[in-house]
Amino acid sequence: MMLTREKKYEAKDFKSAQVVRWCPGCGDFAVLSSLYKAMAELGTPPHQTAVISGIGCSSRLPYYMNTYGFHTIHGRGAAIATGVKLANPELSVWLSTGDGDCLAIGGNHFIHAVRRNIDINIILMNNKIYGLTKGQYSPTSDRGFVSKSSPFGTVEGPFSTAELTLGARGSFFARTIDVDIKNTVDVFVAADKHKGTSVVEILLNCVIFNDGIYNKVIGKEWKAEKTIFLRHGEKMLFGKEQNKGIVLDGLSLKVAELDQDEMAISRVLVHDATCKDSTLQTMLAKMDGEELPMALGIIRQVEELTYDQEMQKTIAEEQKKNPTRRLQDFLMSGDIWEVK
Repeated sequence: MMLTREKKYEAKDFKSAQVVRWCPGCGDFAVLSSLYKAMAELGTPPHQTAVISGIGCSSRLPYYMNTYGFHTIHGRGAAIATGVKLANPELSVWLSTGDGDCLAIGGNHFIHAVRRNIDINIILMNNKIYGLTKGQYSPTSDRGFVSKSSPFGTVEGPFSTAELTLGARGSFFARTIDVDIKNTVDVFVAADKHKGTSVVEILLNCVIFNDGIYNKVIGKEWKAEKTIFLRHGEKMLFGKEQNKGIVLDGLSLKVAELDQDEMAISRVLVHDATCKDSTLQTMLAKMDGEELPMALGIIRQVEELTYDQEMQKTIAEEQKKNPTRRLQDFLMSGDIWEVK
């Protein structure tokens, strides 16, 4: 008997022959590169992978994948991805979307995909702008943001992707930076291994219509002091010298200066991404880089029942109870008569 060796995939195995068309310098290029590497590491064959998208700059991504793909309509990517997973439970299903596509017209589909915990991976690229339609404000644009559709500044408060995900009872939420390929690859791998809806928010730069929107948080001169990369089971430390930590002060989070307080290290919180209660995880996810550093990495990762597994289980159980197997069986059941 011949033994077949399992193929080891490389990033290039997931690249299509299409010329990648985004603006030079767009963060989408880095996300695409991270996805190639993550898929190679996961080892799921291209023909067992499907990448779905809606409309927007981020939604061009399926064209550049050597996998099954579906460029759908505005905001409906999550609904299509749900259908693909239910029809083909063995597929690894990814949704490539943006803050406009996913959180505006697609908001309802997004929250219900998360609520159902369908086993799909949502890559949500958040550049706080509508890029494809040339620079209108989006649901994540900051209050007062000046754009082509808000020349005097927006009067709306923005959505928080994290709060929306956790509010919809999400089982997996992570946040990364577009150009941080190493950590993004690790997060993508964890997201695909997670059983249930995984939401990965990418802080993404739009060089044309919203250039530098995250610079004051993730810029080289700010990143060490303004962000914290959370890892499950590790203390929440940050800063250039790792001399700052996140502690709980009553019911609020605060920063403790470890070199000024010898006892502070014992009070620094240890990150628990697997805690069922999302209260602390929500507090961490809401940190915005102002008084508290913005949280990156996997913030929540808990095991819950998945919609697709429960649906398959229900179908199998009902099929055992019901002898009807074919359409002909159904048509010939009940009261029938013959016309001669």
